[in-house]
Amino acid sequence: MQSDHLLGLSNSGFHRIAYTDWGDPAAERVVICVHGLSRNCRDFDFLAGALAADFRVVCPDVAGRGRSDWLTNKDDYNYPQYLADMNALIARLSARPATAGWLERLAGLLRGRKGERRIYWVGTSMGGLLGMLLAAMPQSPIARLVVNDVGPLIPRESLQRIGAYLGKNPTFKTFEELDAYIRQISAPFGPLTDAQWHHLTLHGAKQHDDGSWGMCYDPDIAAPFRKTTLFDVDLWKYWDAIRCPTLLLRGAESDLLLKKTAEEMQTRGPRPRLVEFAGVGHAPMLMAADQIGVVREFLLNDTRS
Repeated sequence: MQSDHLLGLSNSGFHRIAYTDWGDPAAERVVICVHGLSRNCRDFDFLAGALAADFRVVCPDVAGRGRSDWLTNKDDYNYPQYLADMNALIARLSARPATAGWLERLAGLLRGRKGERRIYWVGTSMGGLLGMLLAAMPQSPIARLVVNDVGPLIPRESLQRIGAYLGKNPTFKTFEELDAYIRQISAPFGPLTDAQWHHLTLHGAKQHDDGSWGMCYDPDIAAPFRKTTLFDVDLWKYWDAIRCPTLLLRGAESDLLLKKTAEEMQTRGPRPRLVEFAGVGHAPMLMAADQIGVVREFLLNDTRS
């Protein structure tokens, strides 16, 4: 694994978007993994490690999270800004590097690729919504899409639950207290091992100058929740516009992707295969072997590659 960054642009200026980079930089198939609302790119370490032999895997920290810059204007924590940043990342990753060997470039041309790579998207919650919106656009570069526990209809009640803790910015005297808090608020992630919980806490943590611990995201990512009256979110028109092969994952106890919504998603738009994971709510963390295996099989099964 390597770390890098690119520059995003908002109305307030440029900001750094950090990402981890796994696998062969010259790989023809690139998987972009995007995390949930208050999470970070290191959530995908287990999945990326399992995919790196067959794909280049790039996992960004969305602005305001992880190692990416916090935005100056807090009103810029919105989906148009996130989409612009992810488009900049796709543009960087799509083109084959000029240093690629002539045989590699020729093989790509013979396949009709015109020097471009195959872009696959794996998105959890917010990352899944970003993938849906990008895949719905005309001439989208996304060739395969994995939507993890989110859909085109999001209940107001689940948004209220998220808003109840998002942006509260609690502090803890010790790392162990923070770890206990993470396990409590993230219990819907399902049965994780102690090592996996430690991984999530460690990479989601920030130690302050006074030695206390907190979360490594800007509390003001919650600004849209504070300024907007929450209603059910309806994005069916975007779902219906998606044409690429799609895999839909759901925690069987999820309160964000309801069962009836997932079943309707199977009959509309890309008509995905639905895979549910027992004992998991919102959202499957793609750390368990069965969850990783489903995603890997779907991404490898691209007959056009």
